[in-house]
Amino acid sequence: MDLRLEDNPALHAAVQRGAPVVPLYIWSPKDEGEWAPGGASKYWLHQSLAALTASLESRGATLVIRTAPSAIDALTDVINETGADAVYWNRRYEPAIVKRDTAIKSELTKHGIAVESFNSALMFEPWEIKNKQGSPFQVFTPFWKTCLNMPTVSTPLPAPKQITPLTKPVKSQSLASLELEPRIDWAKGIRETWTPGEAGAHDQLTRFFDTIAAYPEDRDRPDCIGTSRLSPHLHFGEIGPRQIWHAARQHGALATTPGVARGEEKFLTEVGWREFAHHLLFHFPHTAGKPLRQNFEKFPWLRNKSHLRAWQKGLTGYPIVDAGMRELWHTGWMHNRVRMIVASFFTKDLLIPWQEGAKWFWDTLVDADLASNTLGWQWTAGCGADAAPYFRIFNPTSQGIKFDPNGDYVRTWVSELSRLDAKWIHDPSNAPEDVLRAADVVLGKTYPKPIVDHGEARVRALEAFAAIKS
Repeated sequence: MDLRLEDNPALHAAVQRGAPVVPLYIWSPKDEGEWAPGGASKYWLHQSLAALTASLESRGATLVIRTAPSAIDALTDVINETGADAVYWNRRYEPAIVKRDTAIKSELTKHGIAVESFNSALMFEPWEIKNKQGSPFQVFTPFWKTCLNMPTVSTPLPAPKQITPLTKPVKSQSLASLELEPRIDWAKGIRETWTPGEAGAHDQLTRFFDTIAAYPEDRDRPDCIGTSRLSPHLHFGEIGPRQIWHAARQHGALATTPGVARGEEKFLTEVGWREFAHHLLFHFPHTAGKPLRQNFEKFPWLRNKSHLRAWQKGLTGYPIVDAGMRELWHTGWMHNRVRMIVASFFTKDLLIPWQEGAKWFWDTLVDADLASNTLGWQWTAGCGADAAPYFRIFNPTSQGIKFDPNGDYVRTWVSELSRLDAKWIHDPSNAPEDVLRAADVVLGKTYPKPIVDHGEARVRALEAFAAIKS
């Protein structure tokens, strides 16, 4: 989905054709199979569609909204009502959507409708990047080197100044009728944190450029705003990777601040990881639910509901883990370093299947992207492409000390520990009793004791890994 006007090749092609244009959004979650948008994504989608509607209206067009069990049904109805003879869209790469769009293209072509799809979501098509054997990559570094040796990333297309509407109105459902917003308003924190829409995406990019020189160092620090926070805007197509690529290059070329060029290169490498995620999901579509490494099919996972609930609620007794899970619940987002920490704790300390963690992220993240979510969870669990070795098990206490050294991130999200000194804030279970009393912390009452012992959990995880290797 591309909820923007700038660098939207499908919209550009439709406008350039010279005929009236009917911008159409179809809400058909059943087409997406088990990966229909979760609660946080639906909230964001509502706000983004509202912003897109206003942008289209400023250029003379009206967004038509339809809902149907299948997108082809709604699309056929609109074609019959308007007499349209051409349909344009921008490609998506999730397995269920590839299957859906292939069927739509075949069906419409049989009925004489001109159909064309475009690449808008990626810098490079998944099938364009191959290793020397002509196969898809499974390791990031050679993948990204190949990308960098490709022809220059194409220049973003401008937004149309005017869109010619159909002379007669086309009936449309209201945005509210899609019921994307929660009936019980839990989205206050998301509203306070984000500005969905194309304008919000560009504002976020501009803010990030003000700090990009420090990005290589600050990107791993959840206690400061050191990352771009563009992931939800990218997921909903409010800004595209080509725009980011060229904007970063231009900013780096014009900047006089030392370190900007280095920050820009590091940032674009992270955008490359997003490309890699889509490359993997396209070529290995089964990985959304199954491990890429087949030996992990036999991994002896545990299913402990109380541990799962404690992790979801941020009540594990490990402050950096709990801070991340509470940030996620409140804002719909979590710092990337903390995502790795909480996922490692989930899969290796608790030994709960990575798929369960992926599902929770899918429902609670505003940037819930199937490709990136799958890559992240399989990387951490050790069962995917370019994965962290299974014996790499993050110590949540030492990770907190390293990346949140003053405890500011934990204090922000775990208020019951806010008075603890930095020396103990990542390890309250080992703090002296007088230190805990002075900070009004009563373990097991005001803040939980650790639900597992990390040292014992590490041994258990290594034994489980050894079992599937033998």
